[in-house]
Amino acid sequence: MTQELFREDSYLKSCRARVVASGPEGVVLDRTVFYPMGGGQPGDTGTLIFDDGKRLAVTDTRKGEAGILHLLAPGSEAPAIGSELTAEIDWDRRHRHMRMHTSLHLLCAVIPAGVTGGQIGAERSRLDFDPGDVVFDKDKIEAEINRLIGENHQVAPRWIDEAELDAKPDLVRTMSVKPPRGTGKIRLLDIAGVDLQPCGGTHVARTGEIGRIAVEKIESKGKRNRRVVLALHD
Repeated sequence: MTQELFREDSYLKSCRARVVASGPEGVVLDRTVFYPMGGGQPGDTGTLIFDDGKRLAVTDTRKGEAGILHLLAPGSEAPAIGSELTAEIDWDRRHRHMRMHTSLHLLCAVIPAGVTGGQIGAERSRLDFDPGDVVFDKDKIEAEINRLIGENHQVAPRWIDEAELDAKPDLVRTMSVKPPRGTGKIRLLDIAGVDLQPCGGTHVARTGEIGRIAVEKIESKGKRNRRVVLALHD
């Protein structure tokens, strides 16, 4: 299986790697900095740069049976197994995903309701909530998120075992998606003093790095669904 370097360091932009599987469906490497689509976060794009100068564009990244699958542009020639290369992500796009993903955790902290779905994008992102009796005030939500951003809280992953999560089920805010199990460990994202919940995505190191966020709109998507859309201000 692929060594997932992005799990421990979201700021890695590139790494040396070796091709362990290759075909029309994509390329599997022994290690990678490319995040595969999951948890509402898109897969990374970027470039595979070979020692002979050849470059292959990675148009998406997905989870595959043999490891993380780097999808290539149509018509690309699949590289030979054993080839050595440098895997380099589109950092500007990834960093925007990191900023947006972290802002959604702040949104979770601001709105005390269960999360029913979500989607992360480079420009705007959303979370859907089961509102219950919670009042969704657009201006207040935006002001509170930006206050937390301005306080520049530390953001860091940490791990707990599955038994500890079982003892603290309130850590899971998403109602439709449960944390992956089977390894004995669960990865949490800890925004110091603000939010703590299972998450395998990539995030910034401090909330101040997000920059100003706008609550673009709040929509009703049914009796038990309120959608909050956030946008980066820059």
